[in-house]
Order: sequence, then structure tokens, then C-alpha cells
Amino acid sequence: MSAVHDAGPGTTGRHRVVLTGLGVVSSIGLGVKEFLGGLREGRSGARPITVFDTEGFAHANGCEIVEFDPLDWIRTLDAQHLGRAAQFSAAAARMALEDAGLDAADLRGRRGLISIGTTDGESYDLDQLVEDELKGGAGAFDPVAARRIPAGRLSVAIAQELELADAEAVTVPTACAAGNYAIGYGFDAVRSGEADYAFCGGADAMCRKTFTGFYRLGTIAPERCQPFDADRKGILTGEGAGVLVLERLESALERGATIYAEVLGYGLNCDAHHQVAPNRASVARCMELALDNAGVKPAEVDLISAHGTGTRANDITEAGAIREVFGTPPRTVSMKSMLGHSMGAASALGAIGCALAIANRFIPPTINHVTTDPECDVDCVPNQAVEADLKVVQNNGLAFGGNNAVVLLGRYDRPEEETC
Repeated sequence: MSAVHDAGPGTTGRHRVVLTGLGVVSSIGLGVKEFLGGLREGRSGARPITVFDTEGFAHANGCEIVEFDPLDWIRTLDAQHLGRAAQFSAAAARMALEDAGLDAADLRGRRGLISIGTTDGESYDLDQLVEDELKGGAGAFDPVAARRIPAGRLSVAIAQELELADAEAVTVPTACAAGNYAIGYGFDAVRSGEADYAFCGGADAMCRKTFTGFYRLGTIAPERCQPFDADRKGILTGEGAGVLVLERLESALERGATIYAEVLGYGLNCDAHHQVAPNRASVARCMELALDNAGVKPAEVDLISAHGTGTRANDITEAGAIREVFGTPPRTVSMKSMLGHSMGAASALGAIGCALAIANRFIPPTINHVTTDPECDVDCVPNQAVEADLKVVQNNGLAFGGNNAVVLLGRYDRPEEETC
């Protein structure tokens, strides 16, 4: 049974929801096996950006994906008609389907939900179209690229690629917390019985627009991302996709699926306090909402996967909010030290990292760490992974505009009668 939820669906009128499939496109590994290896090793995805022209910038490191071939995963659609982010999304969904041991044909007669979060949609293509227009006018537009632009394609591409005819496809545009928002949406749909399964997560591709925006804010680090470190200098922009398969516990047990973790609950809020600055009270309140929704007490949380961007404002604000809610915080790590900030994919990849940590009983490190900032004062598990028996893990996602989303995952232990 779950470490926290011992009651079955008959007690609450709602289904228990478990995580049975993971799909990962990231700068530290493609697929769940490589991603797990990267987290254990403390692998860095940082490298000079090549996906767009960086001339004129004093520094331009990022966490770019360089070994991704969409044809390895995309089999139904013409990959050239998908933008880079949609390619990531569809590929991660195919990976998650296979990791879950599901057959797409078996899902086609069942109700499903696809929810994918994003910050930029297909802004990489938009960058190219603007450049074409400046050089040659609107007549210079590439019509194929123009058709790739709508952000709704990030979720629709999954439905089309897997040929899921009875699935609602939603793209959630709540910036850097969007992956957690999408997971919460999928959780509600499966828990209530509105959907039999959900593919949920986030996807974004690096683009010049977003890199330039963060650069002009003075928040791009010259070389590496150092969350919670006294000498941290900001974020590295990244890219990728994380897609999770959610289904009812009884469905997973019936088919003998591997259960990575149980989704215990989530919390959302939006304070609209400031365009870019996080609000401590609002972040703390979002964590409280998630804990209440999950039926978890702060003392029961073994690990927090922080938003942890490596900027001074975020790290101090988030650490302060964690102390406000937890008193003495559990270990608090930032996977962005390895992955960079993959925008709408960030909290989805964080949730996948949390599920793998629970299932494999370890804590991923916060790499590039030298000295903890006294104003942060958290045990960020510096530089090397540690073994840990995790029962409940919290995954934070914070975004511009005060959009906050927190997801709680718990270990699922089969009752003795199920394992005999």
C-alpha cells in the first residue's frame, strides 16, 4: 500500500492513481534508463548552445539536447511537420507508453487525457519565421514552419502519434510550473474516473527569444547552474520533455504493471504578485495546499525536489517558504543543476526524477555545489547522490506571474497478499 494512503477508492469515492510509465527527452539522457543513470551520476547537460546563433552574447552555455533523432521514436506522423518541442513531446509519450508496457491499440477504445505543459510552445520556429520576415518580408515565410507554430500541437501530436481517438488533448501554458499543472490535471481526471489513463507532463525547446529575455534580466549563468550556492550566478536555459503515464491502481494491478509511485495530491495557486519575482507567502501556501490535498503532514515528507533555479531571488524565497512550512526542512535538491531550466518541461522532469528516486531508493544530487548560501540553509545533497529509503517526495514548480504548482508522490508497497 501507499506510505500514506491506506484506504481504497470505495472509502472516498475516488480512485487511487499510480505512475506506471515514464518518457524522458533530456540533456543528460534519452529514455528512463539513461535519465536514471544521469541522475545517479550527477551528470551535467551544460554545453555551448548551437541550436541558435549566440553571436553578441558574452556567454552562451545551455543544456541543449544534441543526440536526439525524432525518427527513433516518431512512427505515425511526419516528424518534419512537427516543431522541435512537439517532436520532444511525441517521442517522450512513445517512450512512456513502451515503459508502461501498454499497447496503443488497447488504449484506443478507452477514455484518455493528454495534458502537456509548456512555456514557449514552438517559439524556436517563431524565432526563425521572424528572422525570415525581417530579411525577406512575409512572403519569405516557410509554410511548413508556420503550420508547426500552434502550441496546442504539443498535446495533439501525442494523440495523433499514438492514434488515440477518444482522448482529450490539452496544452497547459502556465510557464515554468506547467508540467506540474498538467500532472495535476491528469491526476484529477483519472482519480475521478473521467479518464481511464493520462499522458501528462511538459515539453519545451530552446529558443533565442527566451534565452535573450533571461539574459537581459541578468539571470543567465556564464558557465554552470549552482542552486543554493553562495556563489550562484543564475540559470542555464535547457530543453526537453517529460511524459508520465497515470492510471488507476486497480488497472495497474490487474495487468501486473510496474508502479513507480503513487500520485498522492497536488496544490496550485497564482498570486500575480510580480511579473518575475516569486512571493514567499504564496509559495508556502501552495505547498500547504498540496500537503492538504495529499493528506500528508510536513514531517512525512522525506525529500523536496525544489524549483531551484540558481538565481538569488528564487533560491532564497523558495528556501524561506520551505522553512515556513516545514520548520526543519527535509533534504532539498535541485535537478536544474544538471538539466538546466527546461521551462515547461522542468517540473515534469522533476516529477520523473522524484518517481525514480522513490523506486530506486536514492536522492539525486545538487551538482556544482561549493558552499551553501546561509540565506538558503538547506541540505541540498551536494555533488553526489546518496542512498535513501523514500516514502513521500514533494516536487515544486514555480513560474513567472506567480503561478505555483506542487505535486506529492508516495511509494506504493504492495500488500503481502498481493506479493505471495
